[in-house]
Amino acid sequence: MSGTRRRPGLLGPYVEGYSSWLVRRGHTALTARNMLKEFGQVGRWLAVEGLEVRQLSEERLVAFLAARRRAGYRRLPGLRGLKPPLAYLREVGAVDPATVPITALDELLGEYQEWLVVDRGLAPATVQRYAKTARRFLEQCSAAGVEPSGLTGSEVNAFLIAECGRVSAGSAKGRVAELRSLLRYLFVRQVIAFRLGTAVPPVGGWRLATVPPRMTAADVQALLDHCDLSADVGVRDFAMLTLAARLGLRSIEVARLELGDLDWRVGEIVVRGKGRREGRLPLPADVGEALIGYLRRRRAAAGCRHVFVTIKAPHGPIRAELVNDVTKQACRRAGLRRVGPHRLRHALAAELLRRGAGLTAIGQVLRHQDLATTALYAKVDLNTLRGVAQPWPTAVAR
Repeated sequence: MSGTRRRPGLLGPYVEGYSSWLVRRGHTALTARNMLKEFGQVGRWLAVEGLEVRQLSEERLVAFLAARRRAGYRRLPGLRGLKPPLAYLREVGAVDPATVPITALDELLGEYQEWLVVDRGLAPATVQRYAKTARRFLEQCSAAGVEPSGLTGSEVNAFLIAECGRVSAGSAKGRVAELRSLLRYLFVRQVIAFRLGTAVPPVGGWRLATVPPRMTAADVQALLDHCDLSADVGVRDFAMLTLAARLGLRSIEVARLELGDLDWRVGEIVVRGKGRREGRLPLPADVGEALIGYLRRRRAAAGCRHVFVTIKAPHGPIRAELVNDVTKQACRRAGLRRVGPHRLRHALAAELLRRGAGLTAIGQVLRHQDLATTALYAKVDLNTLRGVAQPWPTAVAR
């Protein structure tokens, strides 16, 4: 670090601030030392090239790496590893913000995402998925010379036929929902004159047509038992899996959990579910103990209120996808067939059913709005279901 301080080139005035910035983000002393070394190398390269600090950009960093490679250096950081210094310099105003030309398509998609959030109340991950499909569809149409205002059912069907040829039936159903949402928005905003959403064909594959593979209570316990409670990551994963297995929390609900959602005095937990809905569930003793064990070892950036944070620096909130990865890794350790965290909801519904709980009670635990949805989760043991006194939901006569 001392060598970087003596020869940081044009970035000398920013060394101390960058060092503190790295510490606040949870980087270890050794990692910070190496990153400061790279910081100084970039500063010296700027001086040699006759560039100013404000001219630093992603393109300049690519040129820096190319110059180091031509000079014979073999141990070089990747471009991703050089993004932190650029992010810091932009944060303090030493480098101009990244400028990306905004196209008419970008503006349309930005307004569409705002509509999904404000008018439809969708979660960020869902908004991102809908916007991704919308961009791909509109870009393909644009490449074929069709603007959004000129869309017809032909472009819609062609896109869906191509998608169905490369994804599963479940994913294809998702594409249908995503495309209908976009077409509904375009009609509401009067970009198109017709309700093209009605032209989107449904995808075959019916609910309740098959019995989902069952995960027993012993399998769930095996997942928990194979978490390494001597390591920070094992304690965190154990807490995540306990929430999914004992309370049926979805991946996004685990990721959204904040410290203020844990009411230790009352013994309840606030769950932030789909569509901005919030619910309260009792906090069982084993779940509370798992959370306490993790929180005692939790390391988060200042001001971070999320319960679950990344183990490696920078210590910020986890992504919902991490819960899926953690579940599959636990299955591998336990020697079980790899499944996602949603299968733990199936297992919880089956266990509640086995203990005599009715569908209404199970739906309340799983926070369902429609009892028919609960029937899907509970349909894992036909022999048990035959003994349930509570009738199944039936269609309302029209």
